[in-house]
Amino acid sequence: MKIVSYNVNGIKARLPRLVEYLQEEQPDVVCLQELKSSDDTFPEGDIRAAGYGAVWHGQKGFNGVAVLARGVDPVERQRGLEGEPEDEHSRYLECEVFGLVIASIYLPNGNPQPGPKFDYKLRWIERLTQRAAVLLAEERPTILAGDYNVIPNDDDVFSVKAMASDALMQPESRAGYRRLVAQGWTDALRARHPNGGVWTFWDYQAGAWQRDAGFRIDHLLLSPAVADRLAEAGVDKAYRGREKASDHAPTWVRLR
Repeated sequence: MKIVSYNVNGIKARLPRLVEYLQEEQPDVVCLQELKSSDDTFPEGDIRAAGYGAVWHGQKGFNGVAVLARGVDPVERQRGLEGEPEDEHSRYLECEVFGLVIASIYLPNGNPQPGPKFDYKLRWIERLTQRAAVLLAEERPTILAGDYNVIPNDDDVFSVKAMASDALMQPESRAGYRRLVAQGWTDALRARHPNGGVWTFWDYQAGAWQRDAGFRIDHLLLSPAVADRLAEAGVDKAYRGREKASDHAPTWVRLR
């Protein structure tokens, strides 16, 4: 079973690339982020025509998350995180499909830092951590998949110096991510590639793709009940190089 996290950076702009990916790779579940689409304009028909059911939590112009499943409709469990009732950002969607609990996550970027956007990012990580603890207590096979906007380690980035002042690499961001993982989650890509050097994102600016100047911010965290089924984890890097592609590549785990 192949479970994918894919920040599409605008589902309408990238729809041909997404459908292409679904048809060529035929993943079982795909968690999408950064839809930049309202609920009403989500391209459900195109997704269904490609053979996938979908649940989505949209927002016009930015954010937005979805869970797609091959041949079935995921069952929604929760949208949004508790803790800030005034938070209207569409960044969290939790579903049940194929016997798994799967959340699609689009964590705040946090730039510029310091400032209110960075403070929001840190609060959001804490709210996610609280929800993750509840999910772990259920002792179900659970995957938290998404764009975390956190570079966890120095070997997860092409240049520490280049990203030193970015919110993605601040000590507070990394500490929040570490606290989350330390609950008992397995960072699947890290587990399979312990020496780092695996990128999931390449900026559109400064020839980052051509220079392979990327970093790892898309993560799939596995609960103990599913971690022992981990066969493989990787990045479908070639899709980043296609015409009008997202700046993220599909990042995945394969389960026994």
